Amino acid sequence: MSTAVYPETWDLDVFFKGGSQSEELAQHLDTYENKTSLFADRVKAFNTPSSADQGDEVYALIQEAKEAMMGLRQAGAFASCLEAADTSDTGAGVLRGKVVSLFADFGTAYQAFQQKLAAADDQVWDQLVAHEKLNEYAFILGEWRESAKERLSEAEEGLISALGVDGYHGWGQMYNALVGEMSIEMEVDGEKKTLSVGQANNLKSHEDAAVREEVKQKLDEAWQKQENLFAQTLNHLGGFRLALYKKRGWDDFMKEPLDYNRMKPETLDAMWGAISKSKEPFVKFLDHKAKLLGLEKMKWAHLDAPISSSVKKLPYSEGAAFILKHFKKFGPEMAAFAEKAFEEGWIEAEDRAGKRPGGFCTGFPQSEQSRIFMTYSGTMSNVATLAHELGHAFHSYALRPMDQLNRMYAMNVAETASTFAEMIVSDAAVKEAETKEEQAALLEDKVSRSIAFFMNIHSRFIFEKNFYEERKQGFVTAERLNQLTVEAQNEAYCGAVEDNEPRFWASKLHFHITGVPFYNFPYTFGYLFSLSIYARALEEGTDYEEKYMALLRDTAVMTTEELAMKHLGEDITTEAFWMKGIELCVKDAEDFIALTS
Repeated sequence: MSTAVYPETWDLDVFFKGGSQSEELAQHLDTYENKTSLFADRVKAFNTPSSADQGDEVYALIQEAKEAMMGLRQAGAFASCLEAADTSDTGAGVLRGKVVSLFADFGTAYQAFQQKLAAADDQVWDQLVAHEKLNEYAFILGEWRESAKERLSEAEEGLISALGVDGYHGWGQMYNALVGEMSIEMEVDGEKKTLSVGQANNLKSHEDAAVREEVKQKLDEAWQKQENLFAQTLNHLGGFRLALYKKRGWDDFMKEPLDYNRMKPETLDAMWGAISKSKEPFVKFLDHKAKLLGLEKMKWAHLDAPISSSVKKLPYSEGAAFILKHFKKFGPEMAAFAEKAFEEGWIEAEDRAGKRPGGFCTGFPQSEQSRIFMTYSGTMSNVATLAHELGHAFHSYALRPMDQLNRMYAMNVAETASTFAEMIVSDAAVKEAETKEEQAALLEDKVSRSIAFFMNIHSRFIFEKNFYEERKQGFVTAERLNQLTVEAQNEAYCGAVEDNEPRFWASKLHFHITGVPFYNFPYTFGYLFSLSIYARALEEGTDYEEKYMALLRDTAVMTTEELAMKHLGEDITTEAFWMKGIELCVKDAEDFIALTS
């Protein structure tokens, strides 16, 4: 049976023609600069409601805010795509700066509106929330009210937002610019190549151990060369956050990431507590894999090493076909959505130099579309990553019946949808393996993802917490950042890896992102949370798709604890909930050892 051929580069012209020099985009930005200015003027004239009769006025301002926000997010997504696809596109960087500046102007007015509105007395507030036009925003408005109580004055927050353009966000952009200039020179399969960081990272799973060791060395040398500059970006980002928290009177730097993810500290503690008690099977897995690779002990260069060359490479269109086949077994709507994304060029997958490392999914709210970025080289791990990003896009698709203001879900539940989709594909790959050797290789890939969430992500979390504690006392040098990284890796991996990757803090984009603080633990949350959902899906088959989409639609209008209780009947503040998912992952590790012993 022939496989449909899908485009490997994305279509951005459907949004704005002409790339970073697009006249359509320039006009769009002019339009939304004016809309932002008009919204700011309206907010200045707006007074804290003294009566529920102002409900219509509040509703009108919310609609204006949404319109401006959607227009700016549309432009911001476009700029992100351009920067990722071609790191040499200087025009994309200029564009990004423009969008960030407009977002800051909008954010100043938006926060002022929220603060003025939230200052209403209790009786008026209750009446406003019950207003026929505002009732659907009850959860979001409640968040605004609580947030406003914990922030500085309108003028001070506005100044912080304005200064953050060239301060806080500027350091994040500097990191991206520095990485964009990096390249790795090395010989691969008999051919000398100049690789982007993203392409080099893909070689970490190369079949040849010598290639894996060389790429680790080359990457480490590249990060070492720039480590003092990256120490500057990380310290200034952390310093900005800590200074802001201090001004607001926040003692705990975990407050912002927990509030952002709508979760209690008890939930986070329960999750890491359960994981910390369950690492021994994964240490045994790494010891066993090391022996299969001919090593006395696992080394960092070989963490992603394939244990066999028996797993065939899948060209992009064949990988897409595999995803569609198994999405259809889960539900027709998810499969139809993914097929549309493949057919219409929503995905930038081409393996070429000049691309940013990593992968992401971004939304174009005015077009009700998403775009997915990755570098696809044909491994089953690539197929799983592609499914992961499609899961993000499907989450946005499932939310279409919701008002735009009720679609602002947090990262932890975003990673639930993506990991769920990834799980469908990785589980299917293991079950469809044609030989024992192939099954073992695919099972190893699956367990390696568990290790990434339970050990690698844990090391990132430990590092970042320790970094912020030390940053309170002053600048943390590159040398000390390397030490903190090694300490975190040793703790998180329980000594199962002989060496370290000391400059991981520099190489990992997530530490340098300004949009989301502590860009790590939500991945592990989403992985384990999605395991519970996946278990239900296996029990109920395609009938579960509707319930799953109902869960996704609630992700932005309740806390994670409420979401779990409503849709799963589970208390996620207890370690018992998290142990259920961990036990499934432990079984995978034990099955792999049994299969390969």
